[in-house]
Amino acid sequence: MNRARPSIDPQADVTARYDRIARFYDIVDRPMDLLGGVARRRRRLLARARGVTLEIGVGTGRNLDVYPPDADVIGIDTSANMLARASRRADRLGVPIRIELADVQQLRFADATFDTVAATCVFCSVADPLAGFREVARVVRPGGQVLLLEHVRPRTPLLGWLFDLVNPVVRRFVGPNINRRTEDNIAQSGLEVIEVRRWGIWREIVARP
Repeated sequence: MNRARPSIDPQADVTARYDRIARFYDIVDRPMDLLGGVARRRRRLLARARGVTLEIGVGTGRNLDVYPPDADVIGIDTSANMLARASRRADRLGVPIRIELADVQQLRFADATFDTVAATCVFCSVADPLAGFREVARVVRPGGQVLLLEHVRPRTPLLGWLFDLVNPVVRRFVGPNINRRTEDNIAQSGLEVIEVRRWGIWREIVARP
């Protein structure tokens, strides 16, 4: 008799990895912020946030001190261990923020709830990024904005092939995918890209519903 194999939740698998590395995450990620100029781009992008703001994948709270003072921020993540560190950081910085355990692929918020939705280096780790972007498009208000900082699959054919080749290894041992076609996913989700800054594999994107 053949036994049915238990179903595997790809997002649960990724979440478990981030739960494991939460206490080391900032140390591991710090070189990318400094050498890749990512910290500067985070600050530039998130300075544009306004009104009621949802941060997808708030993680350890790396962005908490870069939002404008008048932004009313709610941060979500699927990793409880990462959120615990974000909560402690918010207390240490004196930053008012509501933090919730939630998955961007199935948001509990009503339609048109947020003036701004933001995410930095997140959609590389969402199991179904298109589903996530569709939820973002649903919860952002008409006239609102979506602020994204993401790394993507290289446009150069050889590099793209190489990233495709090594992606399963990176995904298994680290968590993120390195070959996401994020600009295409955004366009398919019902969001309109109105501004893009490109440098290498990085994209700084502003979109709207």
